[in-house]
Amino acid sequence: MKLFRFLHHGRVSESSDVPTGALLLPPATPTKVVCIGRNYAEHAKELGNEAPKEPLLFLKPPSALLAPNGTIVRPPVSQRVDFEGELAIVIGREAKNVRAEAWRDYVRGFACANDVTARDLQKKDVQFTRGKGFDTFLPLGPCIETDLDVASLRLTTRVNGEIRQDGSTVQMIFSCAFLVEYISAIMTLMPGDLILTGTPAGVGALESGDRVEVEIEGIGVLANAVA
Repeated sequence: MKLFRFLHHGRVSESSDVPTGALLLPPATPTKVVCIGRNYAEHAKELGNEAPKEPLLFLKPPSALLAPNGTIVRPPVSQRVDFEGELAIVIGREAKNVRAEAWRDYVRGFACANDVTARDLQKKDVQFTRGKGFDTFLPLGPCIETDLDVASLRLTTRVNGEIRQDGSTVQMIFSCAFLVEYISAIMTLMPGDLILTGTPAGVGALESGDRVEVEIEGIGVLANAVA
C-alpha cells in the first residue's frame, strides 16, 4: 500500500488517496536520519574510495527534509552540489538489537530519497556533516510503500529527463536486513526514523534550474526543482 502524507484545508493527513489541491509533505517525520556511505561498490570506486568492510554511517539532520516537488537550494558556500538517489527504509516501531531475520517486523515501509551533497565541502571537511546537512538536502517521497520486496529493485535518477543513475538494490554491499541489525545494535531507532541505504554509481552535479527525479521500482517518482 502507498501512503501519502499531505496538507489539505490546513490539516495534515495520511492516506493512500491524495485529494485534489493537497500539498504533498515528506511521508515520514524522523527523529534521526541514518545514512550509509559507499554501499554500492561502483559508487565508492567513482569517488576514488575502496568498498567498506563494514557499514560507513553518518547522520543527516531532520531539518534537511524536503517535500516532493519542493526546491533544493544550492548554498552559496558550495560550488558543487550533487544528487544521490537512494532507497530509504522507514522504521515503524521502536527498534533496538533487532536480529537480521526479524528486520521487516520493525519497518513500516520504503520511500525514495535524494541524499543531496555539497561535494566540495564534503571533501574539504573530510567528515560529512556540513556537506550533507543543509536545509532542503533530503528530498523524501513521494510516499511510503508498505508492501515491497526490496531485494532487487531498479533505481534510476534523472536530471532534466536524462538518466544519470541506473542501478539496482541487488548491488548493495550491505543488505537492508544487515543494516537494520547493525544500526539498531548501536542506537535505538524510533518510529519514523530513516535509514538511507546508499547510492549507486553515476552521481553528478545539480545546477540552478534543473529538475531531478529519483525513481524506484514499486514506489514511484520523487521529483524536485533546483535553485
